[in-house]
Amino acid sequence: MPHKMTITGSATGPLREYDRYVAFDMREKGSPAAPKGLKKSTFISYTVFVAKKAFNKTGLTKKSIMHEKILVQGEPTLDIPIDECPGEIGIICFQITVLPNKNDKEANESKDKKEAQQEVAATKQEEKQEPVAKEMKTVQPEVKETPVQEKKAAQPKKQQPIQPKGTKDVVSFEDIIVPEAFLKTRPNPVKTEEVIEFVKRTGHLDKPLTIEKESKILKDGYRRYIVAKTMKMDNVPVVYDDQK
Repeated sequence: MPHKMTITGSATGPLREYDRYVAFDMREKGSPAAPKGLKKSTFISYTVFVAKKAFNKTGLTKKSIMHEKILVQGEPTLDIPIDECPGEIGIICFQITVLPNKNDKEANESKDKKEAQQEVAATKQEEKQEPVAKEMKTVQPEVKETPVQEKKAAQPKKQQPIQPKGTKDVVSFEDIIVPEAFLKTRPNPVKTEEVIEFVKRTGHLDKPLTIEKESKILKDGYRRYIVAKTMKMDNVPVVYDDQK
């Protein structure tokens, strides 16, 4: 009989949707003190697979799953394709529960109370200023913007996205062709997680992918290809094979 597992925490990556199920990554740290003579364990990364019907009942969304604390009960599996399971262990979820967060509830109540007090204070201030406003009959002239000023205001400056050092071009992720030899490998999950954390902090990959210019065949950077797919990037930075 398969071993049952229970893990708790928040998603460490974005929610990925498939035909009949969704997937997301979680991780748990090892014990703070290992038995004498054994090495201390580090965190273990999991990829959780949940049926869409069960996931929809939780009320979680793509945004909230990154902040809510959840409990997952299921069993480990090794039968998931590598490109769908970046975690070290795949978990088939039988039950998923959103855990209450007492600190968030208290913080929200405190925030609501503070906003109510500010609203009352603002209302009293307006009541005090209203008689004075009635006595003052000076009308301020209306300043109209010239057509040039209106045009400048309507056209905000476009900022070019930041790309990693060495980038020669930016191409559509969908155009890149991955050789069969890469698909049979599994990048180190710890290093893959480090690149994912880098993307979350900076908004871009740490290095460009290497591809052939004409065919768009991937030559180097399969780990970053997996990260770009996990983070659902539309475009990726590249350097061409003959330019390295």
